[in-house]
Amino acid sequence: MCRLFGLTAGTTAVRTTFWLLDAPDSLEVQSHRNADGAGIGFFDAARAPVLDKQPEPAFADQEFIREARQATAATFVAHVRWASTGGRTVQNTHPFAMHGRIMAHNGGFGDLALLEKQLGPYAALVQGDTDSERYFALIIKETEAHGGDVGAGITAAAGWIAAHLPLSSLNTIVAAPGELWALRYPAQHALHILERPAGTSRVEAGARGLHVRSATSSVHAPGLDSVPSVVLASEELDGEEGWRMLASGELVHVGPDLSVQSSVVLPEAPARLVPLPAGNPNVDT
Repeated sequence: MCRLFGLTAGTTAVRTTFWLLDAPDSLEVQSHRNADGAGIGFFDAARAPVLDKQPEPAFADQEFIREARQATAATFVAHVRWASTGGRTVQNTHPFAMHGRIMAHNGGFGDLALLEKQLGPYAALVQGDTDSERYFALIIKETEAHGGDVGAGITAAAGWIAAHLPLSSLNTIVAAPGELWALRYPAQHALHILERPAGTSRVEAGARGLHVRSATSSVHAPGLDSVPSVVLASEELDGEEGWRMLASGELVHVGPDLSVQSSVVLPEAPARLVPLPAGNPNVDT
């Protein structure tokens, strides 16, 4: 399945080159296994969403590589795609932007016609063929129904899909300027969080071997060695200790001050869980 990445440094603009290109298990590396598209989303100085995405693998997409090296922002969402619903088009490539927010999804679900009925007029927000973009439209609908509370919107949207549609995974990252939300649901796909205090740029030996990430990030991602940040990713991108796997049904919110709040909002299993096929190279263990 696809792979997710999110980073926020709160209100401080940084680059995220290391995580996207230079880490031992960067998104560029992961794109060799998820080659149906790649994209980067962030917010410009006017707090408007900016998307740079193409239906090409990140390792072969010069636009992805250029943006990964040059883009400066406080909050990023990135994605490499392994297509399950919808062809290889720009419209079907993650991340997506709606109503000033950015979203990417890892997983899949069925019966899109029933979901479109649930969306009502919000179906007009959808431009492509994917289940993911329709999931985002439902998050937007539920967020607005809950007075702009994005966490409540994600919970309500994922809860409705879990109750009514067959699904494999609803893992998602949603971003607003300076903020990130992430949901892992259910436990078929991984989603990790890493909280990085300022001043952690170093190389040291530990139980998991040499931690090379911080030594390189200070070169390739100016500022990330001296400012705090929070990273969310489908895979542990490097050898640094501190990564934590989210629990099934756990929703995380990272605020502009980099405070992290988390709770299990979907404790029950989906009504119709679709097991991943045996031998799928993207199965998370």
